[in-house]
Amino acid sequence: MAKLLPLQSFSLQETEDGYRLLVSAIGGESLYVSITPDQMDDIIDSLENAMGGEGEGEEGAEGNEDDVEY
Repeated sequence: MAKLLPLQSFSLQETEDGYRLLVSAIGGESLYVSITPDQMDDIIDSLENAMGGEGEGEEGAEGNEDDVEY
């Protein structure tokens, strides 16, 4: 299991294939991750659900998980 470290910073850049995400953790190394457009949509949906299902009422909150893996 990966060690949980606090977020220090992140940076998102659009690329020809989708996106490139740079994540840096306090006390850890930086990590670049490539993200497809479909994965970005899933990330956005997950963040909206975590924030209360923006604009979707109670229906958007159904099925929320603390740890969702895509």
